Formats: sequence, C-alpha cells, structure tokens
Amino acid sequence: MNLETKAKITWCPGCGNFGILNSLKMAVGDLVKEGKARVEDFVLVAGIGCHGKIVDYVNLNSFVSLHGRAVPTATGIKLANPKLKVIAFAGDGDAYDEGISHLIHAAKRNTDITLIVHDNSVFALTTGQFTATSPKGFKSKSSPKGSIEKPLDPLRVLLSAGATFVARGYVGRGDHLKTLIKEAVKHKGFSVVDVLQPCVAFNNTYSYYSQRVYELKNHNEQSVDEAYKKLSEWNGRIPIGIFYRKEQKTFEEELFKVNKP
Repeated sequence: MNLETKAKITWCPGCGNFGILNSLKMAVGDLVKEGKARVEDFVLVAGIGCHGKIVDYVNLNSFVSLHGRAVPTATGIKLANPKLKVIAFAGDGDAYDEGISHLIHAAKRNTDITLIVHDNSVFALTTGQFTATSPKGFKSKSSPKGSIEKPLDPLRVLLSAGATFVARGYVGRGDHLKTLIKEAVKHKGFSVVDVLQPCVAFNNTYSYYSQRVYELKNHNEQSVDEAYKKLSEWNGRIPIGIFYRKEQKTFEEELFKVNKP
C-alpha cells in the first residue's frame, strides 16, 4: 500500500521519528489488508514539535492541533464520527508537559482514541530544553547545570488514571513497534504507546536503549499489579511491549447512551 506524500521529509538524518513513521505505515497497511479498517477511516492528529511533521508524510486524513492539544482534538473528532480510527501523535513535551491534564482526562474517560508519544526526553524543535521525562541531571539550554527534577513516569500516571491499553515501544525494534501500533488501534478504548525515540541532535539515546530494552514475554496483560511492577523497571533493563489492556465501556458509548434522542 502506498501511503507516501510529495512532502519533503525534513527530520534530521537518523532521527528516531523515521522509525515511528515506518512502523505506522506498516501498521496501517496491515490493518487495511486484514479488513480491520479502510484507508478513509483513519484520521491522524498532531501537536506542535518535530513529531507533528509526521502527518505531512502519510497520505491519510489529518489535522494539526495546538501545542499540547492533540488529545482533546482527537476526542472531538471521535465524538463527531465514532466510526473513525483516530490516532493522535505528540512529543513528550507536547503530551507530558503542556498536555498532561488533557491526557489524564482522556485516560479517565476511556476515550476511544490511540495516542502515540514520540518520547525523546527533550524539547527538540526548540533546540534542546528539558522535558517532564528528561533524566535528573540532564544538561540542556534550560538546565545548563543539570536538571534538578526527577523524571515523570507517564505510563504509571496514565495507568493509575484509568487507561485501558498501556504500551511502550522502541524505534530500534520496528516490527515490534508496528505490532504495538496495530494492537493499540484495534483496542476499544483509550490506548497509549510511549515510544522511546532518540533525538540525534540533542539527546542521542540509541546506544543506551539498544543495550537495555527487552520485549515482554509471558506477561499478564490483565494484571494492574504486574503492569506497575514491569513499569518500575528502567535503569538496568527496560521492558517494551503491552503492559496492560482491558476492555470496558468507552466514553463515546456511555455518552451516546445517556444522550439518546
């Protein structure tokens, strides 16, 4: 399936965003071939940041929102047409700094959208300030002596808020990431995939992640306790995969039930 556009890709050579782009295209292609969706069913939403360019590079319906506002925009699109497959994209600064309140409420409501976070732990488009997921001691333009803040653990926050699909991927494992995106889109409810996405210009973490990530095996995806336990792993080994998923009524189903004509 050809999802290419004529737009020139302007990401830095080697940027982790290429991995997300390629995995997304493969996931969409598979879902269409398998009869799980039609091309016209997809709508992509992006915020502001390097990640936001992804909607220019995929030949699907799309909408560019404001900084931190991709999630409420995606929610509105889903409410307007519940048959659509709405995929929102955000950077870690976009999602976990400016947009964290929207994100928590989307998880709480179980809005039937998918969020893919390009998590490079740096504000890359504005050339290198620390974000909510930057490690303590991270030196940047906004923290020249090293950040004094502990990083946010976004997936634990969203799990506690009520997210019904919680996953983490890595751009260095393209086929695995493709599978995560497919499962997230097929999930009925709020799904989030936090993608470890190195920024070659301001936070090149390829070596760090490649030496530590491992794919979850024989993990109980129905257990909140097991999800928290695995999400607590980080420095020595970093698990990637689906930590938790559960089917329950979506925000749209509950809303339309209450507001029947």
